[in-house]
Amino acid sequence: MIFTQFVDDALGCASYLVGDEGSGEAVVVDPAFAIEQYLEEAERRGVRPVRVIETHTHADHVSGHGRLALEHGLPVSIHPAAEAAYPNDPMEDGAEIEVGAVALRCIHTPGHRPEHCCLAVIDRSRGDEPWLVLTGDSLFVGDAARPDLAVAAHEGAEGLFHSLQRLVELGDGVEVYPGHVAGSLCGKAMSSKASTTIGFERRFNPALAFSDVNEFILASAGISAPRPPNMERIVELNRGPFVGAPAEPRELEALPEGAQVLDVRPVGPFAEGHHEGAVNVPWTGTRFSTKAAFVLDPERPVVVAATDEGEARAAIGGLRSVGYLGLAGWVLGGGGETLPLVALEELDALLESGAELIDVREKDERDAGYIPGSANVPYRLLGEADLPNDRPLVTICETGPRAAIAASILSARGYDARAVANGGIDDWAAAGKPTVEFRRCGA
Repeated sequence: MIFTQFVDDALGCASYLVGDEGSGEAVVVDPAFAIEQYLEEAERRGVRPVRVIETHTHADHVSGHGRLALEHGLPVSIHPAAEAAYPNDPMEDGAEIEVGAVALRCIHTPGHRPEHCCLAVIDRSRGDEPWLVLTGDSLFVGDAARPDLAVAAHEGAEGLFHSLQRLVELGDGVEVYPGHVAGSLCGKAMSSKASTTIGFERRFNPALAFSDVNEFILASAGISAPRPPNMERIVELNRGPFVGAPAEPRELEALPEGAQVLDVRPVGPFAEGHHEGAVNVPWTGTRFSTKAAFVLDPERPVVVAATDEGEARAAIGGLRSVGYLGLAGWVLGGGGETLPLVALEELDALLESGAELIDVREKDERDAGYIPGSANVPYRLLGEADLPNDRPLVTICETGPRAAIAASILSARGYDARAVANGGIDDWAAAGKPTVEFRRCGA
């Protein structure tokens, strides 16, 4: 048996190549839009992909199943409850897909989505029992799936509870390979570890500690984390007709009229000079694709501003993964606009002179400790926020990166914005400066 895990760190997504060396055949499970990685690995391992399996219709990234079908003729298997508009082979509970001596057995596990399935992997050259399970978006390392993305949270949580029990029944020794690791918005507090075992999760995963379904529903249905950006459009792309590879974007001599500019250079060069109206999400930062999708308008053409062609093409690949397929092209370098960056040591003086401090973290992060007098608007919501325009706005986050993104959004909207880009709340508290912790009534 051959087995390779692929992890997209920008989205926290995992996908898999599973095959049989003897038969020379393999399947691709939950492929990313960038399918080249699977083809290269298959060639390296001496196998040929013969099928795509989707554990469910993904909400946070565009799948590569369409490209594998259109460009390489691979059939696609998915549970009928997905109601997929593309040609597919229905994959019911208990069905097995075989590649040589390796079988992938479908376990229907609704909760995250009605069609969700896990895949118990059996290597019959070793025995008839599964030795690993691909859990998709049901069971993660240290966490379990969100139940609120496809159905009502209560309904999803009830289904998820029973699905998790089915997975536990596989046995403690079975290895678990999830569809997501830390960085994804499809869970709450998953680990960055790439795999685990049923036994480890049964002992240490809070989601598996419940024996009562109602208690599980109460604990898992109340989710405050933001939904994946561009979610509805991504779901429709993944459920609809096959999506093929778009035309390759090119370097532009000038910015097209009406285009939005996403500057993917590091914060320093962006602050020193960028195109008017540009928003800065550095390619080198964490969770690039998710952050970019939160701040871009899906209805307007996008131009990437980059340091060089390699950076531009890498960023374009990341944007395609979250549904931005028709990119206008890229330009190199910046323009004449600047963005002031503020050192943490300057913050007291700025606030005393009348500047307004905007904490751009999520509410649950802010509740753990914030600077007195600051307002809270998560960076992803600043495109529509109504803020005072008669004073400077200073953005701050935990350590700096989101504050810089936030300030670029506000500057593009015409506000007098500046960012605490090298430091944040953690450093403020470490320096002994005052913070306030949100306390609920009775706490």
